[in-house]
Amino acid sequence: MENGDVPALPRGVRLHFDAVRDTWVLLAPERAVTLDGIGHAILNVVDGARSFGDITQLLAEKFNAPVDQIAQDSAGFLDALRNRRFLDVKA
Repeated sequence: MENGDVPALPRGVRLHFDAVRDTWVLLAPERAVTLDGIGHAILNVVDGARSFGDITQLLAEKFNAPVDQIAQDSAGFLDALRNRRFLDVKA
């Protein structure tokens, strides 16, 4: 994922708090992914308007972590979601 890429949840995919399991999930038609705290933190700032660079900068500031480490971790996570069609990316 490049800094200028803009990740967005496609139509029909949404974040949802599963009260029964007491955890956040990413829901899509007939599919779901259980999220850990890091995954939820990343997807919580994916709004279809912020670029990947903006997202990593925001998370680095929020969690007082190096931008390079946040970018590496976030890119891997978002690329995996993209490959499974839970995420769209506009270049």
